[in-house]
Amino acid sequence: MFLKLGCDNYHQALRVLAVVLASAWLFGCSKKETATSGVVIKIGNVAPLTGPDSYLGKDNENGARLAVEEINRQGLTINGKAITLELLGEDDAGDPKLGTQVAQKLVDSKVVAVVGHLNSGVTIPASKIYSEAGIVQISPSSTNPEYTKQGYKTAYRMVGTDAQQGPVLAKFALETLKGKSIAIVDDATQYGKGLADEFEKKIISSGSK
Repeated sequence: MFLKLGCDNYHQALRVLAVVLASAWLFGCSKKETATSGVVIKIGNVAPLTGPDSYLGKDNENGARLAVEEINRQGLTINGKAITLELLGEDDAGDPKLGTQVAQKLVDSKVVAVVGHLNSGVTIPASKIYSEAGIVQISPSSTNPEYTKQGYKTAYRMVGTDAQQGPVLAKFALETLKGKSIAIVDDATQYGKGLADEFEKKIISSGSK
């Protein structure tokens, strides 16, 4: 089920990316440059394939590859031009330093867009590199509000922020679960703490403990 949802999300993101970016690419080329049989669009995919979050990263990449295979199998054309997607997968291990190295590697590989990273702590520093290179970045799971508050026109996300999710979860705990005394445990990561903090704020503002 998780993999199917991942594939659907990636299918949507990658198809939109492919159409927009391929159109821009074709528009910027001369007729002579586009006279070949088709166009290959390179898209990066970055996730933690090793480390404690590798189970999420691997499912994520599997979903991305399934989506690319499906799009290529169905066939994607723009103005009669055949478009083929090529996915360049990279492992950031959920580490900010490695994440920036991987980001630069993808920039050097001439990708036109990147789907990733998963962890906010990695996504935020990597976003500066993509922005400077003019490469569109879509994170499927980074929820830290600071990611998009930086103002980079190349940075997008596919999920709500901690500030949106935390209050909703708190409301569910209070109104649906009827929680009276609530304990909060997070994993000390930037993602876990950010969501836990927003959850706690809503609980406290509601007069609960």
